[in-house]
Amino acid sequence: MTDPSPGAPRARGRYAKGIARRQEILDKAIEVFARRGSKKTTLRAIAEEVGVTHAALTHYFGSLEELLVAVYRESERRTDDEHPKQSDLSPAMMMKVSAEENRTIPGLVQLYSMLVTTALEENHPVAHEFATQRFSRLRTEMAGRVRAMQESGQLRDDLDPSLVAALVIAASDGLQTQWLLDPAVDHEAALEMLDRLLARD
Repeated sequence: MTDPSPGAPRARGRYAKGIARRQEILDKAIEVFARRGSKKTTLRAIAEEVGVTHAALTHYFGSLEELLVAVYRESERRTDDEHPKQSDLSPAMMMKVSAEENRTIPGLVQLYSMLVTTALEENHPVAHEFATQRFSRLRTEMAGRVRAMQESGQLRDDLDPSLVAALVIAASDGLQTQWLLDPAVDHEAALEMLDRLLARD
């Protein structure tokens, strides 16, 4: 019987190189989308901008939709690492902080908006799963924060935490879309006003 162990290190080496190569492509793709936004394009055109072959992009990401989701998730992870969420902020003020950060990366904000729109269309399971899971996670996290702030007397206690969470997310995303269309829209000020409306007198 052949001993498979001699080949194992080579297999692990190839796997590690594959992971590193995928991350390298993702890093370049984030730079491209941060600069150009999510203009309708093809995987082949993106491959050219990123500086890799179309075959390489297809190998590591499968489809344009999978690439777009991977780019947004990675950019969001980096933002969370660089700017940890402050546990003492209300949900509306959390979204205000995110809005301030998003002003520096309009291309990725546009990408997010496109993914959410795509999720509403038929035959886009990757975008649909991304959007539904993200909204569900945000609602759960924010509802928990609302309950904690209600118990400490910081937010009105006559409001349903889950509905408050859904309202804050809807307000933030809607204001973000308006800002993309018209930079004069004061996204942050509107969220501050919402925060005052939710605060306990």
